[in-house]
Amino acid sequence: MIASNWRCAAGEIDVIARQAGLLVFCEVKTRRGASFGGGYESVTARKQRKLRQLAEAYLRASGERAVTIRFDVASVTMSAEGGVDVELFEDAF
Repeated sequence: MIASNWRCAAGEIDVIARQAGLLVFCEVKTRRGASFGGGYESVTARKQRKLRQLAEAYLRASGERAVTIRFDVASVTMSAEGGVDVELFEDAF
């Protein structure tokens, strides 16, 4: 992992990680139970555009030269009993 909760004036990226020549920007969405759907469902087209803008800001600020970029979504569901379920959607958009 390169960074967590990376911030700039435009907003925040939850996780930035490197996997070989790949730079991964990951949005983490947490829900308590499934009554409002999975966290991944809240990553709308508007949020996707925002994450792309934030990724561009990170690349400018860091001087990072990634060959390939991927956007993932980690959907975390917490149950009333204290259990945690994590689904990772690689290349989500």
